[in-house]
Amino acid sequence: MPGSNARALEKAKTLDADALIFDLEDAVAPDAKEMARRQVAAAAASADYGDREIVIRVNGLDTPWGEPDLIAAARAGANGILIPKVQAPGDLEAVRTVLRKAGAASRQAIWAMMETPFAVLNAGAIAAAGPGEYPLAALIMGTNDLAKETRASLDGARLGMIAWLSICVAAGRAYKIDVIDGVFNAIGDEAGLRAELEQARLLGMDGKTLIHPSQIEACNDAFTPPASEVEWARRIVTAFADPANAGKGVLQLDGKMVELLHAEMAKRTVALADMIAKRNAAD
Repeated sequence: MPGSNARALEKAKTLDADALIFDLEDAVAPDAKEMARRQVAAAAASADYGDREIVIRVNGLDTPWGEPDLIAAARAGANGILIPKVQAPGDLEAVRTVLRKAGAASRQAIWAMMETPFAVLNAGAIAAAGPGEYPLAALIMGTNDLAKETRASLDGARLGMIAWLSICVAAGRAYKIDVIDGVFNAIGDEAGLRAELEQARLLGMDGKTLIHPSQIEACNDAFTPPASEVEWARRIVTAFADPANAGKGVLQLDGKMVELLHAEMAKRTVALADMIAKRNAAD
């Protein structure tokens, strides 16, 4: 949401979203950049957003606002600082250099917008540069910019982008970095949104960026494991935890073969379901 929009920042305190991205870049006019920075920094530093992650998308370092944005975001204690148009590992290092000079805590996470052809071509190298000081925690797919830069269409179930999305998912998985799908532009098209959410889930995405509060419910539905899947996952975890099955790499459960790899997948499903249940109970 635009960092210059005080009303949007206030409304965000009530949204059933896991993370909020306060934008200082594309959504803010040049003459409102400094005001938006102050407003967003104050919001991020407050305790008004509960357990929602607060992420600040800064302007690029090649602009007059980039470095002040970075420093303000780090000092405000944002959970993540989203860097636009990351194209190569050197872009991450340039950000880290600024953060070091500013004395930011080394655990400060950075997120990367993957929105250019070079970002996709260099996805593996970008993800490989992620661990360590100022870790890279997420890759955010900038599908609108990718469409602009490549002339590929977002129509037709995004056929022209599936390879690029999958490349970034593979890079993220290789280095344990979350990958978040790009926005769905048609706010009133819930059927289209749900179809794209299902595609994102099947591609292995960890979530989806949204442009309107009306899209949140569908997104939460899509990325919440179905009850039947959670029940089956719990049974797999229980079966492998049984002392009688100690040391076994393969089991038969209800006539199905399950391996240790299925147990690892099941543990993630159970953990995700438990976190969602805990959050819902707190609400």
